Order: sequence, then C-alpha cells, then structure tokens
Amino acid sequence: MFLRDVYPKALWDARRSLPGWTVAIAAVALMYAAFWPTVNSPEMADALAAYPDDVLAAFNSGDLGTAQGYLGGAVYGLLVPLLVAVFMIAAGARAVAGDEEAGTLDLVLAHPVSRRGLALQRLGAALTGMAVVAVVLFALLVALRAPFELETVAVGGFLAMNVQLALFGAMFGTLAFAVGAATGSKSLALGVSAGVAVLAYLANSVFPQVAALEWTRNVSPFHWYLGGEPLTNGVQWGGAAALAGTAVVLAAVGVYRFGRRDIGG
Repeated sequence: MFLRDVYPKALWDARRSLPGWTVAIAAVALMYAAFWPTVNSPEMADALAAYPDDVLAAFNSGDLGTAQGYLGGAVYGLLVPLLVAVFMIAAGARAVAGDEEAGTLDLVLAHPVSRRGLALQRLGAALTGMAVVAVVLFALLVALRAPFELETVAVGGFLAMNVQLALFGAMFGTLAFAVGAATGSKSLALGVSAGVAVLAYLANSVFPQVAALEWTRNVSPFHWYLGGEPLTNGVQWGGAAALAGTAVVLAAVGVYRFGRRDIGG
C-alpha cells in the first residue's frame, strides 16, 4: 500500500512549490513574449542590427526580426530554460537526497517500500512537475498568439519547442537525482548539476566563439534543446533523443546506485 502512495505523496508535497514555479516560469515567458509587437518595428530592427553577432550569440539570440527568432532567443533561449533548470535541479536533488541529508530516509525506508521503488516514484513525481510546466506554457502561448501578434508561429512549433523544453528539464532533473541518489548529498547534487548547467550554457553560446572550441556546442544540452530551431522546424529528433537518452541513463544509474549503496555509510 505504501509503495502505491509514494508518487501521489510526492506530488502532494509539491502542492505549493509546483504552482509557484509554474506561475513564475509562465509569467517570465509571457512578459517577454508580450514585447514582440514593440520589438517588431523598424526602429527596433535598426537598433538590434547594431548589436554584434557575438553578443547575440552569447544570449542564444539569432534572428530577432521574426517572431520565431525573437521567441527562440528572448523567451526560450535564456531565462525560461535557466529557470527550468533551477526548478528541476532542485526537484531532482530533493527526490532522494533531501530525506537522506535531513536524516529522515531511514524512517521512510522502514515502511514496506523498496529503495528502487521509492527512487523511481519520487523521480516520476519530479518529471510530472516538469510536464505540468511545459503543458501550461504551451497552452498559454497558443492562447495568446493573437493578442501578442505571434500568429506566424505555428501551434506545432510551440508544441515542438515545449517538448524540447520538457526533455531539457528532465535531463537536468535526472542529473541532480543521480548525483543525490549515488552520494546521499543534496548539496553535492545541487552544486554538480548547477555547474554542469553553467558549462552547458557556455558551451553552446560562448565557447564556440573561439574556433578551437566550436566542438563544445555539439555536446551541450542547450544545443540539443535549441539547435535546429524547433519553433520553426518542429521537434529536432537528434537533440530530443540525446536529451531523453541522457535522462534515461542518469535515472538508471541513480536508481542502481541508490539500491546498492550503504545508506548509513
């Protein structure tokens, strides 16, 4: 009975944080999306044309003269993925390592629940939270296409972009989960995952400006997420597969290590 209760209990525990994160991420996305009619003017186009390409690349911004390019940079290229990464890193680190670092994991495991069952259901609840954020963001932007003058962006483009965003968040969530499950340290899970997120961002937008480091873009989760312009070209299956595959491997490693590790060690 307890095993079946782990997943809904984890969702119940997130009843305050999940709505808060969802509202915050959606609010940031809508705020910047609402600026498009202002940006889409000759005066602003001239101003943006003066920005060096390297500066635009550093902020994951490309062609800001189209709705797809603007959304891909201003909305989905910087603040939204960074907020999603923070949200999912926190959720993944908390899934198992939170109880262990607080000293309450032994009490939880005293109930009739396997370690692997506990880990999988806690991780499943975290991934459900990511799905909720992506669905809400998709629904709001599609609903506001006309008021925000974003009709040139197809519904399928929004769907593809949010699928890639969900996979991006899932990858960082499972990274934090894996580190926390393998070590029992929530602090280490947060630190390692945050470090990887920063390096991934730099590898996609800053490092490639040096010719010798152009290869780093291909191994960056930010590139797997943004590369190929999903808003224009639909789901980028190579990047989606890389994100999903990495998440599956990390989840498996975390569950395996948690199942075999000496909790008291």
